[in-house]
Amino acid sequence: MVSSVRRRLSAGAIPTWAILAVCCAAQFMVVLDVSIVNVALPKMRADLGLSADGQQWIVNAYTLTFAGFLLLGGRAADLFGRRRVFMLGLALFTVSSLLGGLAQNGASLIAARAVQGIGGAILAPATLSLITTTFTDPSSRRRALGIWSATAASGAAAGVLAGGILTDLLNWRWVLFVNVPIGAVLIAAAAVALTESKAENRPSLDVAGAVTVTGGLALLVYGIVSTDTRSWGSAATIFTLLGAAVLLAAFVVIESRVAKHPLVPLRVFRMRSISASNGIAVMIGAALFGFNFFLSLYLQQVNGYGPLKAGLAFLPAALATMVGAIVGTRLVVRLGARRQLVIGPLIAAVGMVWLSQLSAGDGYLVHVFGPLILAGIGLGMSFVPMTIAATADVPVHQAGLASGLINTTRQIGGAVGLAVMATVAAGASSATSGYDRAFAMSAAVLAIAAVLALVLPGKPKPERHITSGEEIAEPVLVIEASGA
Repeated sequence: MVSSVRRRLSAGAIPTWAILAVCCAAQFMVVLDVSIVNVALPKMRADLGLSADGQQWIVNAYTLTFAGFLLLGGRAADLFGRRRVFMLGLALFTVSSLLGGLAQNGASLIAARAVQGIGGAILAPATLSLITTTFTDPSSRRRALGIWSATAASGAAAGVLAGGILTDLLNWRWVLFVNVPIGAVLIAAAAVALTESKAENRPSLDVAGAVTVTGGLALLVYGIVSTDTRSWGSAATIFTLLGAAVLLAAFVVIESRVAKHPLVPLRVFRMRSISASNGIAVMIGAALFGFNFFLSLYLQQVNGYGPLKAGLAFLPAALATMVGAIVGTRLVVRLGARRQLVIGPLIAAVGMVWLSQLSAGDGYLVHVFGPLILAGIGLGMSFVPMTIAATADVPVHQAGLASGLINTTRQIGGAVGLAVMATVAAGASSATSGYDRAFAMSAAVLAIAAVLALVLPGKPKPERHITSGEEIAEPVLVIEASGA
């Protein structure tokens, strides 16, 4: 049986759509888990006796380890084999989901979420790396990236919907248990559909870099979040933020001078498309995390929605995000990444400004539905050109690095942005005014993303077909050096 499958794989009998389906399903599950717990947070807090800070750490424990180890995961995919790393990440993600669902206290749940984030960090860059090395024809790869981006972009909003349904019909533990059967099916599908591939130039792993950047980010977020209970000038806050600065500075030194094969070759940020697109990813991540987190709390804690009703309220956002990503795949060829990354964030920013006017008891159709549509379409339109710009001019042997970097910066933006927004919201006179401040901040960071997009080079060069067997020295859409 196994040898038969191997022969079919080597003969190309497994269709490329099967590879795409497995990769998209895995990426969707990883992104889904960033937000699937949002609607379940009040139930988790009541059941496990969590504090307000502990409630936020259920989200941030996943986000921080996910962000901190994404680059290591991308490098591991290039080094040890994309199929092997994909399977390892998927197995770790599935097992930690089971442990999280079984957690009997807040510490156990937060620890399981942290391990789940590591599994996601191993898995996510492998999905994009597999796609970019499987689809060598320019138009086919663009379509594949469009589908991958659409599933990834809709995952966050769909997570809130799924979390509401599972929490209301079953209980909060099922927002984690649901990954177990899905993960098992995907492991079996991956064993059949995926073939092994490695980069020809396979550098060693930079574990020191991964540990220092993850530790630094964790201390940074903890220091910001802790200002809810102690002042910015307190010794504990100062020493926490100082520790974060030391670890992040150590990361820069390791990457620039110590590591033989750095996790993040800092020279890549000299490329305009790489630095600008990752800056945009930070802003979009902050806006997206804040949007899902605070709107979920507003609907439940201010307007009295149950988990199911709150989850269903996010359905228009999930559909709008998917539509925006699909339409964005077609528009980016005509508009170029730069123009689309100006338009998309600005559309989403309008939705956030609208949400910043919410009051207690406001009706859904008049005050929430419209902003959901605008935010979903704008964010969905942004994911495809952001991915294209982030992987432009990157050789195929560094596909894992490029995909890990763009995912990392988006998650870092989400974790740090959420921490800052939560701190600002906590200082408001009421929950509603605090949420309004958070939405206003989301609008501001989206406007910054649109400004950063102006730094990007212009429209992509005409696509070139890559013949069979030819080494891919460039990604599908190469951004021009001129600003035309």
